[in-house]
Amino acid sequence: MVEHVLKTNNLTKSYHGVNALQDVSVTLDAGKIYGLIGQNGAGKTTFMRLVTGLNFPSSGSVELFGHSGEKALQAERKRIGCMIEYPSLVPNMTAKENLRLHRIMRGIPDCNVEGELLNLVGLEGTGKKKAKNFSLGMKQRLGIAVALLGNPELLILDEPINGLDPLGVVEIRNLIRKLCEDKHMTILISSHNLPEMYQTATNYIIIHKGEIKQTLTLSELEERCRHHILISCDQPEKLASILEMKLNTQNYKVMPDKSVKLYDFLDAKERVASTIFENGIALTNFSIEVDTLEDYFISTVGGGRHV
Repeated sequence: MVEHVLKTNNLTKSYHGVNALQDVSVTLDAGKIYGLIGQNGAGKTTFMRLVTGLNFPSSGSVELFGHSGEKALQAERKRIGCMIEYPSLVPNMTAKENLRLHRIMRGIPDCNVEGELLNLVGLEGTGKKKAKNFSLGMKQRLGIAVALLGNPELLILDEPINGLDPLGVVEIRNLIRKLCEDKHMTILISSHNLPEMYQTATNYIIIHKGEIKQTLTLSELEERCRHHILISCDQPEKLASILEMKLNTQNYKVMPDKSVKLYDFLDAKERVASTIFENGIALTNFSIEVDTLEDYFISTVGGGRHV
């Protein structure tokens, strides 16, 4: 049995002497949903293109289902379904015609799969409507249906919820979970929607400026998204000084809006509040909160720091 679905070793891609991806080494195991998180230009799409063979690395290696080398990779990539950047659709064809075209090109004989996939992604009622008249969300759904042709073992989706309304986002989230749970499919998703990623992925890969900053599981993320006392006041600079001088802690973070996250004294909130009050600071907020995936991402890539 293959231990890993995907494994990369020091994968690097350079454009005109600039590394878009640098020494990326990641491992994807079967039956998990991996969230690839990064800002625009972080290297998410570049990584996906290298894995799917749409581009070639400058150095490093890719291993799929335990196989490496270009000839073997070409064969193993038949086990991958992908939608990268934009869905590959013919504008003047209907949803079913688009699926039929891709099914025939991929040599899949069963025509019944067309209706099954349209039903799966919620496009069974589009009839004779041409793809050029689809909303962005409908195009995304059809692109996912195309990616699912051939029942892939590894599904790679670049921003799959882009353009979807809130109901559509929930439906695609449920679809992704169902594919993972029912078919034991491994799924790699990139998305800017961090709260949605938190509700969908089982594992996270944080990428920044072409480098992998961290890989962690959902349970590890939840452990690191810590509870804290969120404090807002009229004198944030003085508050930071009081936390260090009066309460002897540096375990806090000053946020861009000048609020302060204090990670100590969760069981001694009264002491913190009275100390602040005794030193003449007026509080505008004092509450127990928990860090989100977005908070953790910002701190991991260097967006948050002590002041």
